[in-house]
This record gives sequence, C-alpha cells and structure tokens, in this order.
Amino acid sequence: MAAAGTNGADPTGGTHESVSVGRKRSHAESLLPIKPMKEHVLPITPPLKKPTICKPAPFDYDEEAIREREACNYSQKITLEMARAGKAPRAVRVYADGIYDLFHQGHARQLMQAKNLFPNVYLIVGVNSDAMTHERKGRTVMTEDERYEAVRHCRYVDEVITACPWTLDDEFLEKHKIDFVAHDDIPYTTGSATDVYAHIKARGMFVSTERTEGVSTSDVVSRIVKDYDVYVRRNLARGYSAKELNVSYINEKKYRLQNKIDDLKKKGKEMFEDIEGKRTDLIMKWEEKSREFIDAFLMLFGRDGRLTQYLTEKKDSVMMALSPPSSPKAGSQSSEDCSSPPAKTSRFDFSGRAGASLVDDDYSDDDDEEPESH
Repeated sequence: MAAAGTNGADPTGGTHESVSVGRKRSHAESLLPIKPMKEHVLPITPPLKKPTICKPAPFDYDEEAIREREACNYSQKITLEMARAGKAPRAVRVYADGIYDLFHQGHARQLMQAKNLFPNVYLIVGVNSDAMTHERKGRTVMTEDERYEAVRHCRYVDEVITACPWTLDDEFLEKHKIDFVAHDDIPYTTGSATDVYAHIKARGMFVSTERTEGVSTSDVVSRIVKDYDVYVRRNLARGYSAKELNVSYINEKKYRLQNKIDDLKKKGKEMFEDIEGKRTDLIMKWEEKSREFIDAFLMLFGRDGRLTQYLTEKKDSVMMALSPPSSPKAGSQSSEDCSSPPAKTSRFDFSGRAGASLVDDDYSDDDDEEPESH
C-alpha cells in the first residue's frame, strides 16, 4: 500500500496505474492520461570494425618502415616451431622476393600464403630492378617503377624493398631483420646448378609456398604473342599509331582493312537482330489487323451481314433489274397471252399476216394443176 500511495501521490510524475491497486482513483486523477511504464533497454555494443587499408605499403627507406624496423628486437631469435605455435614474442618478419612483372593473381596468391604462414606476420617483399632482371632473366614488360607500385598496392604487403639483391646474404638479412624467407620449393637456379636459396634452407630460415598452376608471366606473354594480330588491330582502332606499335605500313593498312570488315560484320549482325525484332512486332500487329479485317468482312459479307440483309430487303428490285419483263402485245390479247411468251414460227410462215391465204392458194394451185393434154 505504501508503494502504491507513493506511486500515485505525485499527479505529474510516476505511473498512475498503480493507484488502482491500493485505492480508487479520484475524479481529478481519472482525468490525467495514463503514462506507460518505461522498459529498461540494454545498450547495443556495435561490432568491432576491421582495420581498413587506405594507403599502399611503405618502401624500406620510408619513415614508417624505418620506425617499424628499429622497434623490432632482432636479438630475440624466433624458431620455426615458435612461429608455427604462435609463441613468438614479437611480429615474425617474413621476406619474399621476385620480379613481379605483369602482376597477376599467381603473385597475389603467393604473397597471401606468405602473409598467413604464421599468426603474426610482418611481410617484407623485395622487387628486383630492371638492370638485374634483364641481366639474369630477360626483358620485362613493365618498368621497375611500375612493378614496385604494383606490389606495394597488394593488401598482403607491409613493406617493399626496391632493387633487392638476386642472392640473399647475411648482411642483407640482418639489415632488414628477416626471420624467414618464403618461396616455392622448386630450386631457383636461373641457369646455374646452385639454388639461390640453398644457404637459407641450410639455416632453417626457408618456408615454402605453393605455385599457382597455369598462371605465370610467361603464360600471359605467350597469350599476347599468340593473338598478336588481334591486339595490334585493337590498339590501332583505339588510336595508337603504327610507329608506336612497331608495325609496317603494309601491315597497318591490312589491319585497318580487317577492322573495317569486322565493323561491317558487327553492324550487319546488329541490323539483322534489329530486323528480327521488328519482324516479330510486325507479325503481332498483322495478327491483330487480320482479326479486325476478318471481323469486318464477316460483318459485311457473312450470312447475317449487312450486304445479305440489304439484298434480302431489295430482292424484288434486284430481280427486276437483273431480268426485266417482256413488252406486252396488242390490246385484244388475253391476260394469259400476255403472260405466256409468243409461239415460235417458221422462217417463211405468213399465216399470221393479211392475205397469207391467197398466197398459199396460189402456190397450191400451181402445185396441184395437171398439164392439159392436147
């Protein structure tokens, strides 16, 4: 009751619903609106956001990379077992290198594997220079600056070393405080019999990654060479000159002619497709018009059509117009004679004419008279 009295004592605050439990509500209280009880809602904690990568990886000479390298206590050596068990006292610095020409998904997958070798990896990627690559392996499609930029914009990379050495020595490993080197298991000899990663493997610092089968820079270049004419024609159509594409004058004219022929074929195909669509529309419209035409024809010429009704109504007039009656004879003829057609006569029948009997008698006397005897 005390609780009920307390809840209903203040007419402007609290809930008035509890007043009815202990006593009757007064007339003044009944005029006040009943406020609903507020429910206690627990605050919703927003989900943790993953860090967004909004900038490329730094080069090894950038301040960010230098600060990270100086903060690393390289005297704390990390074994392979410690790294795999996740018991490393600091971030594991893993190094991967390559040429990375025409950066493709095979490169990205290799760097992804290197980044995920251990629970806490700081991935350093070395990219060979043009001079080193042309001397050791051959010509590249992309320049070294283009290859540097392609690698540092990969999401798995934490740092990029430009113009990295072809063979890793202890000085390079200590300078960049590298714990492990990641590469595929295939011996990398580049023409010599010695694997460039042999001493790294001997020190237990090598961790293998898997190659992506069917994808390599050489495969991409082979596709371009295989369809050389197609790509030359495409670039000519996009505004490149024959000089820029290193194409002769005759080949340029040939490729441009082929482009025009292909354009004509494409336009012809589009025209036929357009005609096919219009033909379908015409057929549908013709079906609608044909139904209207048939309905109009039946309405005019059908059994109950307007023309049939008109002919039925005007039958007598039409029959008189098609077969008029014969002219009537003299007034002495009877009505039967008028209704019946005249009798047929021979060509020389003069019986109906005046004096016909005299003529007949004359001809009969001449025929029946016998010759007199002397």
